[in-house]
Amino acid sequence: MTTEADILTWLEAVTDPEIPTVSLVDLGVIREVRVQADGSVHVRLTPTFAGCPAMDYMRRDVETTLRAHGVPHVTTEISLQEPWTSDMVTERGLEGLRRHGLATPPKLDGALLDLDILEYAECPRCHQHNTELRTPFGATLCRAVHYCHNCRQLFEQFKPV
Repeated sequence: MTTEADILTWLEAVTDPEIPTVSLVDLGVIREVRVQADGSVHVRLTPTFAGCPAMDYMRRDVETTLRAHGVPHVTTEISLQEPWTSDMVTERGLEGLRRHGLATPPKLDGALLDLDILEYAECPRCHQHNTELRTPFGATLCRAVHYCHNCRQLFEQFKPV
C-alpha cells in the first residue's frame, strides 16, 4: 500500500516550473497529501502568491508524476485558505533558490513582516548586504529586483512573505 511518505518522496522530483532547482515539496507548496483506501491520492497545493500563473503546470506535473508511479486516481486542489509563507521553504529549498541565483528570503518565524526587510537582501553572487531594492516587481510575482553596491550587479530575491 502506498503511503503519504511515499507520495511526498515521489513529489520531491516535481520542481517549480519557474525555478527548476527547487521541488514543490521543498518550496512548501505541497500542503497536504491524503491516500484513500482505494489507492487514490488527493494533493492540496497552495501557491506562493494568489494568481500564480504556474499553478496549472504544478497541478499537471503532480498528477503526471503520481500516475507514473502507478497511482490509479489523482485529484489536486489549489487552496488559498491557509496562506503560504516564505518560512515554509525548507533548508534544501533555500539551497535550491541559491543554486538558481536567487537571494533567499529571511526566516520570519511567524513574526509580523517589517516592511524594511523588503529593502535589503544578501547578494547571491558576493554574499554582501550592501544592497538596495530597485523594484518589488521581478520577473514573477514572487520575486523582487535588488542591486548590489559591492559587485555592482542586479539580482532577484525570492520575496519574504
